[in-house]
Amino acid sequence: MKLQKYLSHAGICSRRKAEEYIASGKISVNGVTAHTGQIIDPEKDEVKISDSVVQDTQDLVYYKMNKPYGVVSTCVSHEDTGILDIVDIPERVFPIGRLDKETTWLILLTNDGRLSNYLMHPRYEHEKEYIVEIFWPIDDAHLDAMRKWVVISLKEGKWQHEHTTRYKTRPCQIERIASGKFSILLKEGKNRQIRRMVEAGGYTVKRLKRIRIENIRLGKLEEWAYTKLDAWEKHKLLEKIQKSI
Repeated sequence: MKLQKYLSHAGICSRRKAEEYIASGKISVNGVTAHTGQIIDPEKDEVKISDSVVQDTQDLVYYKMNKPYGVVSTCVSHEDTGILDIVDIPERVFPIGRLDKETTWLILLTNDGRLSNYLMHPRYEHEKEYIVEIFWPIDDAHLDAMRKWVVISLKEGKWQHEHTTRYKTRPCQIERIASGKFSILLKEGKNRQIRRMVEAGGYTVKRLKRIRIENIRLGKLEEWAYTKLDAWEKHKLLEKIQKSI
């Protein structure tokens, strides 16, 4: 098995992140620093990350949560309340994907690195559906523009290397619900993308709620609540992952 796949399957991280760990020299196999593309035997080889042995023995778990307003979707937050601060799950889990603290509703929590890789990598084009409310009626012309494409500004890089780029969004599905409310289905996920798409037409988002990720729907889950995926939800989601590997 490829080393990065083993790390992902063990729930350590996504395969993409595993490659970064390997390249930075944080992973060793049988006491020797690992190299990119290395093949291992999980039953014979000892894999370590920062001197801790990696064991592919944990049970993989999958939760969905109705994230409340004001909570950030990060594992660690020194200033804001992080999503792991408000859950009591016995397994070590991490949130999948980004929701800024103003965005509410559906987010997934798991210890399966494969799921992280599938839902975070843009090549898999997984679906995310949102309900968007704005402060005043939005005209049909701007909804049509967003369906086709709009150009938005994105900030990239970190700290002193941060810079602004212009990005042309991809076609998406939009359905009007009311004069100032619509649903949008994306297969990409740039930082604060929907807010920036709305702002490109001179409007401002009042409320943004995610209601679906692939086959996983929020349903009637109350705010702050979380629950394990049921058998059907898990089967359909993992079926997509297996096809992508």
